Amino acid sequence: MAYAQFSSRFTTPYPQPTQYYNPNYYGRPFYAILRQTQDSAPDGSYSYSYDTENGISVAETGQPKNIGPNQIEAVRGQYSYTAPDGTPIVVTYTADENGFLASGAHLPTPPPIPIEIQRALAYNAAHPEEEEPYRRY
Repeated sequence: MAYAQFSSRFTTPYPQPTQYYNPNYYGRPFYAILRQTQDSAPDGSYSYSYDTENGISVAETGQPKNIGPNQIEAVRGQYSYTAPDGTPIVVTYTADENGFLASGAHLPTPPPIPIEIQRALAYNAAHPEEEEPYRRY
């Protein structure tokens, strides 16, 4: 009798908990990763890349670089995808002691410097003696 009383407690299924995490919360579709590679070395260098089924492609390599007493990570990479309007987007980038530099055909470029300003800059560089020194009192 005692066994029957306790054994039913362990054999009856418990109610399933409510799912609090909804992986499709924003209603966006999921895309499979078609190819993925990653590698890291003891010296701190690394590389990784992946391609997804919706056309996104990413590749990056990096290695440590000593600049004086400091160590930085020198990184080169590229990513590509198709914009909603169908335009193929390709961005290549580097990140090192000079900062982050990205390039791509779709990125805006600054307008050229006007001829007048170019002439003034050239004149100032050729005639530094005409500059008046700062007066201190």
